[in-house]
Amino acid sequence: MTNPELQRLSRRIGYSFDKIELLTLALTHRSCGAHNNERLEFLGDSVLNFTIGEALYRRFPQAREGQLSRLRAQLVKGETLAEIARELALGDSLILGEGELKSGGHRRESILADAVEAIIGAIYLDGGMAACRQRLLAWYQTRLDALSLDTSQKDPKTRLQEYLQARKVPLPQYTVVDVAGEAHAQAFTVQCSVALLPQPTLAQAGSRRAAEKLAASTALQQLQARE
Repeated sequence: MTNPELQRLSRRIGYSFDKIELLTLALTHRSCGAHNNERLEFLGDSVLNFTIGEALYRRFPQAREGQLSRLRAQLVKGETLAEIARELALGDSLILGEGELKSGGHRRESILADAVEAIIGAIYLDGGMAACRQRLLAWYQTRLDALSLDTSQKDPKTRLQEYLQARKVPLPQYTVVDVAGEAHAQAFTVQCSVALLPQPTLAQAGSRRAAEKLAASTALQQLQARE
């Protein structure tokens, strides 16, 4: 990868590396050999868990330990990290071995998630904890703003299903109605059809599962508002 390409990626990340080789290493999958991003991934995972844990601790002063743990688990899981990777258009910048390239590794959720953790580790080594915290909170701002202690319990799809089961109503149907954008930065539009609502709810996100959850959350809000 040329230096201009790395610079463009750095701008999307929102951080300028003094040691650009750290970013290159963070993008290098183990399929390329022994010199890969696994150690950076290990470090980034620790920094991520601490930073998000601290942010939740400050944001929810009345929350119990179990609630904080569930909220953090939602934010640091692989699915969420892969969404962030797509938002940063990280896929095409990954450095993969021939086998992973042929099998579409630049779209694989686990590889994308691991690369985000590795980049976090690289930022920490390059700029320190303050710079790393700033970037992480920027990436997570909208997700943190959308949280409440209610969301620490169950995801929206589960809550919608239980709501309908309690009323002996058929389960919701999820349908992908549109997929837009390039392969490395796709946007999925999903509709959620519920028998108790006159119209399906629609939502768009960087992955099908995330869009389903948003559509389910909207449907649940509409159902509760009608009671």
